[in-house]
Amino acid sequence: MRREHLTEYADLVYTDKNDTPYISFPILEQFDFVKHGFSTRLGGISEGIFESMNLGFNRGDSYETVYENYRRICEAMGIKESNLVFTDQVHKAKVRVATKENIGMGIVKERSYSEIDGHITKEANVPLLVFSADCVPILFVDPKTKSVGATHSGWKGTVRKIGAVTAQKMALEFGSDPSDIVAVIGPCIGLECYEVSSDVAEAFAENFTKEQCAQFLKCDGINQEGKMKYHLDLWEANRLILIEAGLKPENVVVSGLCTMCHSELFFSHRATKGQRGSMAGFIQVI
Repeated sequence: MRREHLTEYADLVYTDKNDTPYISFPILEQFDFVKHGFSTRLGGISEGIFESMNLGFNRGDSYETVYENYRRICEAMGIKESNLVFTDQVHKAKVRVATKENIGMGIVKERSYSEIDGHITKEANVPLLVFSADCVPILFVDPKTKSVGATHSGWKGTVRKIGAVTAQKMALEFGSDPSDIVAVIGPCIGLECYEVSSDVAEAFAENFTKEQCAQFLKCDGINQEGKMKYHLDLWEANRLILIEAGLKPENVVVSGLCTMCHSELFFSHRATKGQRGSMAGFIQVI
């Protein structure tokens, strides 16, 4: 699945620079103070289950190989790889402010923080990164305060409404008005591919209204253990979270790209039963 197969997705741009493709979004490209993009699994040098743009140092791939992958994807996007600020994703809802003091943490030096699933910043040349391989990567831009954010929202982070936490953190730290914030919900596993158990459904029922759950949680019969099974739409759940947090509906773009359906373009944890590399979403103030 390359450029010619993405023509139906009018809200994104597929760029292939020096055989290193990435996906970006016009709604964010309109801001001249921002660089952003989502990697695919293409364009790197990793082999085997990591083929080829694996960006996970903790997956079992060699450091040298993964670093070269970063060099390639960052060069394509115009970002300095040694400046990247990594998350420490644990499926919670902690978001912190990244500054120049954090440059390189996770890629060339140790992190001074832990259990962080999102970052925000308004400092230039502090590129934020968020990992994904079925979970939801969300990028944020506030054109008024010229601040950005990057958040990882798996189902647990979605239950905890980390998208709203990110918008609230931007408001608290930078004075952002959520109605000014623009967000992109990047490639992740889609509704048809994401079957979940009743305990997941119950966690959402405890944190969302019945009307909200009806929009993103679909009952699909009984599993082999005799329990109810469901399909979960992480795109729609996160979209509703962001709108509830004050973002305008027209300022929230959903990629519509399912990582499991398009496993030739993306890494999918579920499709490979965990035998895979990692992708990332990138955003930076310039």
